[in-house]
Amino acid sequence: MIRFVNVGMRYGLGDEVLHDISFELKPGSFHFLSGASGAGKSSLLKLIYLATRPSRGMITLFGQDLSTCQRKDIPALRRKIGVVFQDFRLLEHLTVLENVSLPLKVAGAKAVRMREHAAELLSWVGLENCIDALPSTLSGGEKQRVAIARAVVTRPQLLIADEPTGNVDDAIAMRLLHLFEELNRLGTTVMIATHNETLINSFDHTRLVLEAGELKRVT
Repeated sequence: MIRFVNVGMRYGLGDEVLHDISFELKPGSFHFLSGASGAGKSSLLKLIYLATRPSRGMITLFGQDLSTCQRKDIPALRRKIGVVFQDFRLLEHLTVLENVSLPLKVAGAKAVRMREHAAELLSWVGLENCIDALPSTLSGGEKQRVAIARAVVTRPQLLIADEPTGNVDDAIAMRLLHLFEELNRLGTTVMIATHNETLINSFDHTRLVLEAGELKRVT
């Protein structure tokens, strides 16, 4: 699913923020990505969901060498990836249901299917009573749950989540992780970046540990 070989990354002309990163994620696997603030977790995720390119090294995604990937092929690759961002990135002029339905709309799904599937996921994350609300009326934790529902509504081949439980309480965090596990059982490859050691230790999944831009160990 994902292969990094001696990957380095820098922003502009600055120093490298990632150094000689090498690892593989097999299809259908579940991984945590951990490390202190500033270790490079978000930068690594950006490389995976194609928000930026590496400064050096090789990345293979869905069997495609990204160094030879043409610009016109990028949107098709991105449609296979669901992303949960730290800053939510909800569209403020759309309702909760419309935000969650948006990826299905882009994919050309019928209106009835969009509404039913989005409403089902919102119920699962405990927001069945907020489908007509605007994001501005929601708490941080509620916005996070909407963002997660939107990321998984298309059942992507790969799910990337950057601190997805940072704005919710422990009970909701466990509920969301079980949702990610259910998607994983259905075949979705999952990578979750988090500094929540308690959460990581509650699940028996492979852990990648970043320290100062270097992949120190895989456990």
